[in-house]
Amino acid sequence: MRRLRACLGAAAAVTLAAAGTTALVAGSASGATNALDNRWYAAAPYLMPTDNDPPNAAAIMDATGLKAFQLAFVLAPNGGGCSPTWGGTSPVSSDTAVQSVINTIRSKGGDVSISIGGYGGTKLGQTCADPAATAAAYQQVITKYGLHAIDFDLEEPEYENTAAIHNEIGAAKILQQNNPGLYVSVTTAGTADGTGWFGKQMLLEAKSQGFTPNNFSIMPFDGGFNGAASQTSALAAFNGVLRSTFGWDEATAYAHEGFSGMNGRSDTGEYFSQADFQTVLDFATGHHMDRFTFWSLNRDRQCTPADNGGRTSGTCSSVAQNAWDFAKFSVKFAGATPPNSTPTPTPTPTPPNPGNSCKAAWSSSAVYVAGDEASYNHHNWKAKWWTQNETPNGSDWGPWQDEGSC
Repeated sequence: MRRLRACLGAAAAVTLAAAGTTALVAGSASGATNALDNRWYAAAPYLMPTDNDPPNAAAIMDATGLKAFQLAFVLAPNGGGCSPTWGGTSPVSSDTAVQSVINTIRSKGGDVSISIGGYGGTKLGQTCADPAATAAAYQQVITKYGLHAIDFDLEEPEYENTAAIHNEIGAAKILQQNNPGLYVSVTTAGTADGTGWFGKQMLLEAKSQGFTPNNFSIMPFDGGFNGAASQTSALAAFNGVLRSTFGWDEATAYAHEGFSGMNGRSDTGEYFSQADFQTVLDFATGHHMDRFTFWSLNRDRQCTPADNGGRTSGTCSSVAQNAWDFAKFSVKFAGATPPNSTPTPTPTPTPPNPGNSCKAAWSSSAVYVAGDEASYNHHNWKAKWWTQNETPNGSDWGPWQDEGSC
């Protein structure tokens, strides 16, 4: 997924002496602050701090109220080896560029998580000898930046390598044990049935090692998805995968489940609007899911004809929007209220025709899935996700979307 990232430019070379590899301590020389509430790390959108025309993090914080950022991506060196780099080219040990971004965010009361892996490039799980060596490499990242959160983005092509996934999951477990309180997310590909074969094998690897992160997140895009209904359906299916794999009940599975979307036009030409994000946000909060994030803040701004031309871009969304529209959904998920802003330039939907005929009457015993329609109280309603015995009403947080009178 996130194929766009495979052709991104390299991060600039930087110069700072290496830090030690002791366990995480708040207030370390790296400038770490006290940890934010985990809900902020769960809501942190992805930001490439050195590529794809990185936006000003401080400006985003001021405009939206966002406090946490998911910085991407830490990889193995392009020439091989078991030491962490930014984008395969810039050693973490000598970094000053990303550290400067982190310092700016923390000076305004925010914090960061760092994502390792992603689509393309060589991952440390592929080049390090075993889980312990992989964990030692990632510990350098945690210690240097004083991290309270980390994301394992396990997708193509690494997740097709069983030895690499064994190293990554084993490393995640070691880091979780050695850094008390560390927030750990695991992100992988999304499919209509939740996740694909390799994603399911990754979950089985986690089960075999006795590893449970804060969440397993799927990316329901680039796989033939069509708007929010297909995404919430995939999230419901993934809940079933988590239940069958770990023996959890539905609520426990949702409490360990996350969503990672792509704002605007996806790599494969799918479109996800602000309305789609709102629907998925409603689903995530309504089911008490643990995480809601997206790729990426670099894209959370409207394209100009010169920088887009009808294609997917790494620096804009290819949909009508105000700058940072999508970041505000992350703020809402974290439980905060974004500052007031001008209305989004999204075309206003045509109101339903009051003369529409009524659909079949809603039944408290019937099961409805995303897209199903029913009538109730002289209005037609469309289900946002799986529901049963939940009376249609106008609540933004409920499972039903009002389609107008009938």
